[in-house]
Amino acid sequence: MTQIECKNISIGYDKNAILSNLSFSIENGDYLCILGENGAGKSTLMKTILGLIPIISGKIEFENGLTKKDIGYLPQQTIVQKDFPATCYEIVISGFQNRCGLRPFYNKTEKQKSVDIMREIGIEKLKNKCFRELSGGQKQRVLLARALCSTQKILLLDEPVSGLDPKATEEMYEIIDKLNKNGITVIMISHDVSSALKYAKHILFVNSNPFFGTKEEFENSDLGKQFEKYAGGHIGGHQDE
Repeated sequence: MTQIECKNISIGYDKNAILSNLSFSIENGDYLCILGENGAGKSTLMKTILGLIPIISGKIEFENGLTKKDIGYLPQQTIVQKDFPATCYEIVISGFQNRCGLRPFYNKTEKQKSVDIMREIGIEKLKNKCFRELSGGQKQRVLLARALCSTQKILLLDEPVSGLDPKATEEMYEIIDKLNKNGITVIMISHDVSSALKYAKHILFVNSNPFFGTKEEFENSDLGKQFEKYAGGHIGGHQDE
């Protein structure tokens, strides 16, 4: 069942296209990794899907009842985000803000769901901790829990392991994989080729001649074979595009 269909889209800023005539679809329960060099347009693509940046041409269609409100978004961390003067629970439950409408408060169901999500990804004991006092891996789990409060359908993750140590990185990948196996669609930007090939079902490699296909098709393609030598390697750096 298709959730998002991108048809011949061109994206960029001020009508200057970074990517042109790009087509791909995202199915329910998919795990799509978006790969590419810095400046290739990965983050721009994600922000365009979210409606944060206007599309230049083409169509992005949400199907089978999916709306933008059904999408949870974990952006790249900023210095401000890393220094939130709030408890973990306050940050997590704020993920429900877009569903509160005119209500000035969270209801009982939302409060319980926040606790349930924190328990699901192993941060329930951090509920009353100040966010700024957490480790990098703990902060990312809290922000992932916040994104999950926005949706139980689809997650857009922009470099969710950037800056984490190897142990925290592997733990984050395992949490995301578990969420995907439980039915949540994952779209993740990554520079980590080996992990993308380990977990993803589909690969979108963005450059002047984009590739979209299954993980197996990518591995067997000329482009995929170029990266076989990167055992645990990365493409480019970790800056926003």
